[in-house]
Amino acid sequence: MKIKMNKWIATTLLLTPLMANSAPLEFRAAGSLKSAMTELIGEYQKMAPVEVEAQFAPSGLLRKRIEKGEGVDVYASANMKHPLALREAGKGGPVVMFARNKLCAIAQPEVAVDSTTLLDKLLDPQVRVGTSTPKADPAGD
Repeated sequence: MKIKMNKWIATTLLLTPLMANSAPLEFRAAGSLKSAMTELIGEYQKMAPVEVEAQFAPSGLLRKRIEKGEGVDVYASANMKHPLALREAGKGGPVVMFARNKLCAIAQPEVAVDSTTLLDKLLDPQVRVGTSTPKADPAGD
């Protein structure tokens, strides 16, 4: 699947002062963004001779790492709460919304579920429910 590079992200990366530096651009993003951002980074690297060190993890865990002092140049999260908290703590710059999260449920093919029966299935003791990391990833909350 080909993506169109968001002009804001491309501009931000292209104007990054690290381009003149030999150090890689430290990029952190929520795990849910891995596919799109990996493709975006690949397209960016075709345009700019910059090494990008990308890591993907739950956005809340990444926020905690940054709060503890991890050096990051670009942090991407579809959950505005985390980048806004970093900015308010003086550990981040401008925050721009570029994506939104929608919560969804995925079930194994043998689990008959639809929007009208989802709650009953979630409460069914015979059904095993899995989530993302609670308090660190919006899908885990």
